[in-house]
Amino acid sequence: MMNDATVKPRRAGLTLALLALALTGYMWLFLHAESQPAVAALLVAAVLIALGSRKLGMARRIEDAAAQRPGLARLWAVIGVLALVAAFHDAHFVLLMICSVLLYTTACLGLTVQTGYAGVANFAGAAFFGIGSYTTAVLFAHTGIPHLLVILVSGVVAAIIGSVLILPVLRTRGHYAALVTIAFGILFRTFIEVNDVLGGPQGLQVPGMTLFGHPFNDNFKLGGIEFSFYAVYAVLSLVICAAAFVVVKALERSWIGLSMDVVRTDETAAATFGLHIVRWKVVAFTLGNFLAGVAGSVYGIVVGFIAPNNFTFSDSLLMVSIVILGGLGNPVGLIPAAIIVLMLPEKLQFIQEYRFLLYAALVIAILLFRPDGLLPRTRRLFFRREAA
Repeated sequence: MMNDATVKPRRAGLTLALLALALTGYMWLFLHAESQPAVAALLVAAVLIALGSRKLGMARRIEDAAAQRPGLARLWAVIGVLALVAAFHDAHFVLLMICSVLLYTTACLGLTVQTGYAGVANFAGAAFFGIGSYTTAVLFAHTGIPHLLVILVSGVVAAIIGSVLILPVLRTRGHYAALVTIAFGILFRTFIEVNDVLGGPQGLQVPGMTLFGHPFNDNFKLGGIEFSFYAVYAVLSLVICAAAFVVVKALERSWIGLSMDVVRTDETAAATFGLHIVRWKVVAFTLGNFLAGVAGSVYGIVVGFIAPNNFTFSDSLLMVSIVILGGLGNPVGLIPAAIIVLMLPEKLQFIQEYRFLLYAALVIAILLFRPDGLLPRTRRLFFRREAA
C-alpha cells in the first residue's frame, strides 16, 4: 500500500501534466485563431478559467504541485513549447512570434535579477538588447568567430558596457538612478543613428547563423515534412531561455540571491549586517545586461535586419511592463506576461489602430485587480527540500 509521501508526488506530476496539456492546447487554438469572434471568445474563456480556478482552489493546487515538482514543471513547459513549434512547423509568422516571446523573456529575466532581486532600476533594457544585436552583426560580417561563440561574446560586450553605466547608477538612488538609465538608452540610440559604420538610421543586415556547416536560414525536411527555418531559431531561443531561467532560479535560491533581497529591501540594514551593497548591485546589473545582450544577439539573427528604431525607449518600457505585469521578482510570470504584451496586439490587428488602446486597457485592468502581477513572487522559504 502506497504511503502519502508517494501519492503526493504522483498527484503533483499528474496535475502538471494535465496543466501542460491544457495550456498547450489553448495556445494552439489562440495562435490558430484569425477571426474576430474566435480571438474574443478565447480571451473571455481565459479570463473565466482564471477566475474559476481561483474560486475553486485549483490555482492553489497547481502552485503546490509546481513547488513540489519544480523540475518536472520546467520539463513540461519545454515539451509544450516544442509541441507548439512542431504544430506550426511551416508557419513563419507564428514561429517568429514564439522566438520573440522566448527572447524577450530571456532579456526580462535579466531585468528581474536587476530590479526584482537587487532593486536596481534599469529603463535601458532595449539598449543592452541592441548592443547584443549590433555586436553580432559586426562580428558576423567582419570576423570568422564561430557563431555560437559570437552570441556569448555579444552578451559579454553588453555586460562590459553595463559595468561602465553602473558607476553613475551607484551614485544615485530611486528615480534619479532610473533617469540615468533612461539617458543611456537615449544616448545609445542617438549614437547608432549618427554612426555610419553601424549603418546609421538605415541599420545593418545580420547574416544568418551557421552551425557545423548547416545554414540556419534554409528550410529543411524532417521525415518528409518541410520545416520553416524559423523552427530552428525557435528551438535555439528555447534553449537559451531555459538555460537563463535555470541560472536565475538557482541564483534566487542561493545565498547570493538572499544577499540581493536584503540589499533591495533595506540598504541600511544590509550594510549594518556587513553586506557589500555595491558588490551585489554590480553583480546583478552585470548578469542582467549579459542576459539581455545574449537575447538581443539571437533576436538580431532571427529578424535578419536591425535599425535604431528597433531599440527605442518605448521598447525598454515594454520590457519593464513585462517584468511588472508578470510579477516583480518572479521569473515564472514573465512567460504569460510576454505573451500578453507581444502576442496579443498582433492577434488584435482587426481593430487596427485601436488595438494598442485595448491592450493598454487590459494591462491596466490586470494591474488594478492583481497589483502584484499575474504571478506574484512567493515568500522565500528556507530548508525546504524540493523534489526533482
